[in-house]
Amino acid sequence: MSAGGGTKAIVAALLANAGIAIAKFIGYLITGASSMLAEAVHSVADTANQGLLLFGGKRARREATEEHPFGYGRDRYFYSFVVALMLFTLGSAFAIYEGIHKLQEPEPLTSPIVAVLILLVAVVLEGFSFRTAIGESRPLKGRRSWWQFIRQAKVPELPVVLLEDFGALIGLVLALGGVGLTTLTGNPVWDAIGTLCIGTLLGIIAVILVVEMKSLLIGEGALRPVVGTIRRELEAGDVVVRCIHLKTQYLGPEELLVAAKIALTPGLAVEQVAVAIDEAEARIRAAVPDARVIYLEPDLDRSPVG
Repeated sequence: MSAGGGTKAIVAALLANAGIAIAKFIGYLITGASSMLAEAVHSVADTANQGLLLFGGKRARREATEEHPFGYGRDRYFYSFVVALMLFTLGSAFAIYEGIHKLQEPEPLTSPIVAVLILLVAVVLEGFSFRTAIGESRPLKGRRSWWQFIRQAKVPELPVVLLEDFGALIGLVLALGGVGLTTLTGNPVWDAIGTLCIGTLLGIIAVILVVEMKSLLIGEGALRPVVGTIRRELEAGDVVVRCIHLKTQYLGPEELLVAAKIALTPGLAVEQVAVAIDEAEARIRAAVPDARVIYLEPDLDRSPVG
């Protein structure tokens, strides 16, 4: 996985979530808080998710084969999609189930101060993981808003880790609220409500990730500014009259396929056409480094005059 894949952010999140999951399970065994159990399962799911992201990055580095001539770059999209499904099934569905169960059969908490301390430590660790993910994402984000970055990013790991960490932090606040209100009021229903809120939050994040990863997995084209740059570089050649049509698609996070038909000056020799195509490819690769696979078809300009 390249640096753009956010390996540092994934590893930071994996280590943080593994430690947090153990602490939360211990806290649940001591206190019996359902929101603590929901958060523990959430952390286990997140830990497994980071492992899958690293595994997907490793699988994506395999060399192209005759059966897969464009390589395995989309493995990163596939495993990110699996992560979104796991977040929904293991995190959201379990938390909602546990919340409903605790509403039907409320149980008093024991040693709630232990739960509060563990959750506060978890907030610090998750905050460190979230800060690392933000730092890794900023160079790719540019001037876009964070929501635009999540919607438009072609590197799947960083949006996944960002949303996971954000959801984890909000979930911890909800868990603290549930445990705190239960302790203050003596009513364990608040713990169950906190658990349901955690499940709902995770479900919303999972749906967002499923939609975005599905779009990448099917195949997305380059963003409009990138397409404009490619078109401009194509038409910069002395013998290129215009770009007739242009299509792009990401074969992987850092591998863009470019296919275009370009109109050339009439009467060129074969050698001149070959040189024009080579020069156009060189210009595109210099302006858009992700453009790894380029197919250009020469043609004549048949557009109506005037």
